[in-house]
Order: sequence, then structure tokens, then C-alpha cells
Amino acid sequence: MPAKKPDSAALDKAAATVAVVAEVRRQLVLLKAGALQDAILNSANFSIIATDEKGIIQLFNIGAERMLGYAAAEMVNQITPAHISDPLEVIARAVELSRELATPITPGFEALVFKASRGIEDIYELTYIRRDGSRFPAIVSVTALRDADSKIIGYLLIGTDNTARKQVEERLRWTERRQVEAEMANAKSVAEKTNLADCDFLTGMSHEMRNSLNAILGFAQLMESGSPLPTPSQKESIAKILQGGWYLMELSNEILDLAMIESGRLSWSLAPMSMAEVMLDCKIAIEPQAQKSGVRVIFPRVDDHWFIKADRTRVKQVLISLLSNAIKYNQVGGSVAVECSASAPQRIRVSVTDTGAGLPPEKLAQLFRPFSRVGQETSAEAGTGIGLVVTKRLVELMGGSIGVASTVGEGSVFSIEWVAADAPQPAIDDAEHAVPALPLARSGAAPRTLLYVEDNPANLELVEQIIARRPDIRLLSARNGPLGIEVARASRPDVILMDINLPGMSGIKAMQILRADTATAHIPVVALSANAMPRDMERGLEAGFFRYLTKPLKVNEFVDTLDVALAFAENEVSQNG
Repeated sequence: MPAKKPDSAALDKAAATVAVVAEVRRQLVLLKAGALQDAILNSANFSIIATDEKGIIQLFNIGAERMLGYAAAEMVNQITPAHISDPLEVIARAVELSRELATPITPGFEALVFKASRGIEDIYELTYIRRDGSRFPAIVSVTALRDADSKIIGYLLIGTDNTARKQVEERLRWTERRQVEAEMANAKSVAEKTNLADCDFLTGMSHEMRNSLNAILGFAQLMESGSPLPTPSQKESIAKILQGGWYLMELSNEILDLAMIESGRLSWSLAPMSMAEVMLDCKIAIEPQAQKSGVRVIFPRVDDHWFIKADRTRVKQVLISLLSNAIKYNQVGGSVAVECSASAPQRIRVSVTDTGAGLPPEKLAQLFRPFSRVGQETSAEAGTGIGLVVTKRLVELMGGSIGVASTVGEGSVFSIEWVAADAPQPAIDDAEHAVPALPLARSGAAPRTLLYVEDNPANLELVEQIIARRPDIRLLSARNGPLGIEVARASRPDVILMDINLPGMSGIKAMQILRADTATAHIPVVALSANAMPRDMERGLEAGFFRYLTKPLKVNEFVDTLDVALAFAENEVSQNG
């Protein structure tokens, strides 16, 4: 039986059904697309701003209203997005783009959409300004809107509030900053501990070196002046021993000074001091070196009313260092001229001019670098290259400044500017503490007694040999503080010579016990110590020592000091019956 052909009505009905379904689907797609579009446009999480080709706002969505506080009606057809952006950032963006793209860009809306208008993907950070004037950071994505012919008909700016991310970044930066600060503080602490440890090591090394050099240089001085006098060959050998020993002493001092400065442990006391007095001290100190080298040193006549605010010991150290270099690297028959003048209000300048070989400009900058021996490469003179570094830092620590000028073949000029000061008020009780004129020891008198408290056998033997040349002095000795106190109380010596670093009890403590005892309080106690920093000497004198000598001792200075102490002791006895 043949199949029944569908009638046309049925076919039409089926076709109509398919068309209805297709339309329903199309409507659903449109509805879905519209819903998505509405959802996007009405999203409160994004600010969507659309403009025409000139930048005038045409669309301002709910998210933009919420973020910026403006109603869409206030913005559409009114302003460009540049008007709600930080103007300084807009200007900065224009400058940056002009530099990056090598074309001038006008600050304003053009700067916000310039890349997008060239088809370049553009996302940047910008600060938006709300209606109430408050600000918030935003990340803005910019897209150019084009018609069917690819002509730009507007721009779409989609922004998100970046406040939360900025806060997280700021917290991270704060944490990182705290970590860096903690690491820096720890590194600083480690460095300071290292510096202090280095300084302590160098201080200990200096102390041991001074004790050893005390024996070397002390016995060499005795050999030089012994009887019978040394032969010319022996005298030359002794001179080399003394020269090398004193050079090692200078090296130790300079390294220790530099370490003390670097560790912040260098001590000084700023007070008004007379330039006239310090110049006289320097003249007396430097004349032997000048005469030996055949160099004439000319000192100025300094105004008695010129005072500077500085540490007297350190000022002398600085000036003597400069004078010593000026003599050392001069020529035989040359000269060194010292000048002192008021260079500016509240400043006094001291210049040291020599007639040495001079230095070219390219080498002057190296002068104040540690261990730099500029200009000394071909010199036979020993030098460490540390002295000028210490000099510069000492001057600067006291508020001064140092400079140098030099001409090859003519010489160099070192200039220091100090802070001027008013003259100090004289102390009311100066006369009370003045040392009276001391009578000389009577000839034919009974031998005086010297007690030396010292634990180092070589140092003790050195003093024994010095005193052996003085039949008018009898020497007693003790190896530690308690024994020294016992001997002093039993024998009542005329003078006591005291080491500082003694086993068990320090020399300062032993001296204070003797001073507190009425039986021994009148005996002058002279310190002889390898603790040779200026502050060590100041503390010793403040503690009550009659004089403070440092190792390695200079025999002539030691003998002179001993004579002064003996004369003082005799004067005390005569006055007190």
C-alpha cells in the first residue's frame, strides 16, 4: 500500500512551529543579552564611563555614581573624565607619554585616551576625585569605540576602586620597611659590636706593644747615653733601633686613634682655649725635629684674645701632625710658615705652608684616604698614610674644617678653620691650686727613696738601670697593688711610681688607698702606664696622680719628672715639719 503523502496544511503547520521556536530562542538570546548588558551597566562594582569622540561623557553608570558621588544627570553632556581626575597626575601622564612616544601631548582628556586612540591597549592607575572632594585610587581600562568604518566615535573607560589593593600593598610595604629597619638595626648593632671589639683588640694590642717598646726603647736610650759611650758603629745601630721603635709607636697611636674614631669611643672635651698658648706649645714640641731636618719653622705672633672652642690635646695633636709632615717632606734649607687669622665671623684659620715638592691636582683628592701615601712614594721617610685621615676626622669632630692647596715644585698649604670662642672666665680658685715653686734638693742630703709598683720584669729592670745612675735615689719595688701599699706604709718612700694595669688591684685603686691613709697621703704618686690615650691620662690626673707618664718612657722626661716629684716631696716635708 503506497505511503500517504503529508498534506500541505500539515507541512505549513510544522514550518510555523519551527519558526515560532526559532523566534522564541532568538528572543531568549536577546533577553539574555539585554539582561547581561543591564547587569554590566548597572553593576555597582565598576565605574563605566562612555564619552563621545571629543571626550564629553555620554554614559555614567550606577557604579560610577556610587564611586564618585555624582548623579548621571550631572555628568552626561557636561564634562570629560579629566575633570574628575587628579590634575597633577593628568599633567604627569602627559609629560610621561610625551617623553615615551616622542610627541607633544596636551594635558587633559587627550592624555587619558591617547594610547587607546592609537589602538594601543591602555590600563593605568589614576586618582579619582569624588564630589565631596575625597580621593581614591582607581585602575582604569580605556578602549576606543569605533563605527563600521573604524572611525572613532567615542571612548569607554572602565574603572575599579583600587583602595583595598593599595591598603594591602601599603601594609606589605610597612611590613617590609619594618623588616628592613630591623635588619638595618641588627646590622648596625653587629657593626658597632664589631667596631667595639676591634677597638678593644687594638687597645689591648697597643697596651702590649707599649710595654714591649718600653723595654726596647728604654734600654736603647740607656745604651746611647751609657758610660763608656758607644762606638760610632754602635751609635748608628742604636739610632736605627730608636728610629724604628718610635715609628712603631707612632703607627700604633694612629691606628688606635682611627679605631677609636670609627667606633665612636674617642673622647674629647670642647672648651675655649687660647690660640697663643697652643701655638707656643707646638713651637716647643716641633723645634727639635725642625733643627734636626734643617728646616726653618716660622710661627706667628698670635693675638692673645683669640680663642677657639676645641679640645686642647686634640688641637695640639692635629697641628703637630701637620707641622711634622711639613718638615718631614720638605727640603733641607726649606721653611714652614704658620699663619693664624680671623677668616670669617666666628671662625679662626690656621695655615701651615711648606716649601716641599708639592702635589698635582689629581693626587690631592687622595690625601685624606686611609693608608694613602700620596707624594711619599719616592720618599725615604717612613709613613703610614693614616695621620692625615685622623687629622681630618679630629678637626671635623670638633666642628672645624680642613683643606689643602698645592703647587708642584713650590709646596703645599694646609688650612684649618676652627670655631671661634669667647675667652673663658678665670677660675676664682686658680691661685689656690697653683703648684708652688719647688726648691732644689740639697746637696749632700741622704738618698731619697723611690717605690716602683710594677709587675713587668723588663720594665722594672729598665727603671732599676736608670736609678742606678742616680746615687741620690734608693729604689724599692713591689709586684702588685696590695704589696705596694704594704711597702709604702712600712718604708714611707719619698715618691711612688705606679703602673696602672696591675694584677688583682689597679694602680688607680692602690693610689686612692694610699691617698686616703694619713700616713701616706702626702707622698706624690707618679703614674707610668701603657694606657696612653688622652682620656686615660686625664682620668689618671683627675683620680689624684701627681704626674702621668706613658710607656714607652723617654728617659730624660722620666728623670725630669722624678726630680720635680722629689722636690715636691721635700717641700711637703719641710712645710709640715
